[in-house]
Amino acid sequence: MMQITIDLPPDLEQDLIRQAAQSNIPLQTLILQVLRQMTQIPRISTSWWSEVILSYEGIPDFPPFESYRDELLPPPEPELF
Repeated sequence: MMQITIDLPPDLEQDLIRQAAQSNIPLQTLILQVLRQMTQIPRISTSWWSEVILSYEGIPDFPPFESYRDELLPPPEPELF
């Protein structure tokens, strides 16, 4: 078993101590539970998106946005005060 020492900000430390006391579990157990939960969540998860969004393929006939750039006016020069 690995032992890691970290410095926690005082507010986070107090929150963890309070949550462990409210849950009536040792502080180390609470921290391990939180770490286990966080490592089981994929960093980039598509499960947050509905199937409607994930299956969207766009509109085939829609022109690319970039095709209209030549028709846009250039931005005005910034005025210096």
